[in-house]
Amino acid sequence: MTTRIGVLASGTGTNFVALCDAQARGELAPGEIVTLICNRPGAPVIERAQERGIEAVVIPHRGYPSREAFDQALVDALRERNVEIVVLAGFMRILTAVFVEAFPLRIINLHPALLPSFAGTDGIGDALDYGVKVTGVTVHFIDTGVDTGPIILQEAVKIAEGEGRETLEPRVHAVEHRILPRAVQLVAAGKTRVEGRRVIIEN
Repeated sequence: MTTRIGVLASGTGTNFVALCDAQARGELAPGEIVTLICNRPGAPVIERAQERGIEAVVIPHRGYPSREAFDQALVDALRERNVEIVVLAGFMRILTAVFVEAFPLRIINLHPALLPSFAGTDGIGDALDYGVKVTGVTVHFIDTGVDTGPIILQEAVKIAEGEGRETLEPRVHAVEHRILPRAVQLVAAGKTRVEGRRVIIEN
């Protein structure tokens, strides 16, 4: 029995492609991506979904009077498609409680830093500015805070002496593309449970 996955994205869709590639290799099973929802008309991720035979739905956020109204439209679209797990793959919107409460502990997000350090919109830049020696990638469940939900997987990335964004960013993205599909597969297979702030992964 498959677990139906909906992906939300706003931009180029590199993490969406990583998920699709993992699915093609059988590495999301029993998860199956059934739809992509994008809030930006013309974003490259839309074409990437169409090329892979995955439904692409465009819901522009500017067409709604409030964040809550937009989030309700997202919820309605996902429920119409019987989506069970939602993956944020470069979705550049902060979700309200309307959305989060519709899919409790079933919304997966990716962040390019080792949370709780460097939450927010520029985890890579903030880590470089702070001068840390190690950064990384976090995959976590969404709650009503900003990058505060229970952590599913993390992987560290060492920062070389004098390294800048032009070399660090692609190395961080490579880790994203590897561990996001793994986390999605674990959740889709029912191998995670949440106890307080801890995500327990079962063998």
